[in-house]
Amino acid sequence: MAPSKTETKAIPTQVKNPALVEQRRRQIVDAAVNLFVQNGFHKTTTRQIAQSTGISIGALYEYITTKEDVLYLVCDAIHAEIERGVAEALERSKNGNNPLEEMVGEYFRVCHRMSDHILLIYQETRSLPGKWRQVVLENEIRVTGIFTRVLAGLMATGALPRIPSRKLDLVAHTTTVLGHMWTFRRWFLSNHYSIDEYITFQTRNILGMCRESAKPESMPP
Repeated sequence: MAPSKTETKAIPTQVKNPALVEQRRRQIVDAAVNLFVQNGFHKTTTRQIAQSTGISIGALYEYITTKEDVLYLVCDAIHAEIERGVAEALERSKNGNNPLEEMVGEYFRVCHRMSDHILLIYQETRSLPGKWRQVVLENEIRVTGIFTRVLAGLMATGALPRIPSRKLDLVAHTTTVLGHMWTFRRWFLSNHYSIDEYITFQTRNILGMCRESAKPESMPP
């Protein structure tokens, strides 16, 4: 999971090797998510995170300054993984596959792999300082914007019918939330459906939503 430029600049580090910073922060994120899920954010200490990561508490503070920094790194890891996966899906679509189907499928699989991360962020974002909360919200908008651009591109080629811009944003946000739905309801969904079945079902819904949104609105009586 490559860190984003925002994350690299936002959290200072004393380590000069970018590759080592990326490796250590990835280890810190993975260890912290498990602890936050088990114990809760507020009851987890930085010392526990260091022990679970396998480094000293002093070494931990070479990569972060506060526990809130760790929570932000979790947020950033999610968004970085989503952006990477979607970019790869769009690249695969150049072979003739439908880019929307490729992108939705990859996005849902990222949500599946990072279910604990996503659920944690929804529960604990309020624990972030205000500046970090703002960055997380901006990242969410950026991810949704990827769907908006792909939909607009498909409309331009005629692969999808024209959707009014106001509805286009709503379709993009709905698509984003449908990925998160697998996380929120996985306690039920994963016991009855595979992730591939969920992707097939929701992709058809999204395509149907696009077609329905393209229909002209009826005039009120």
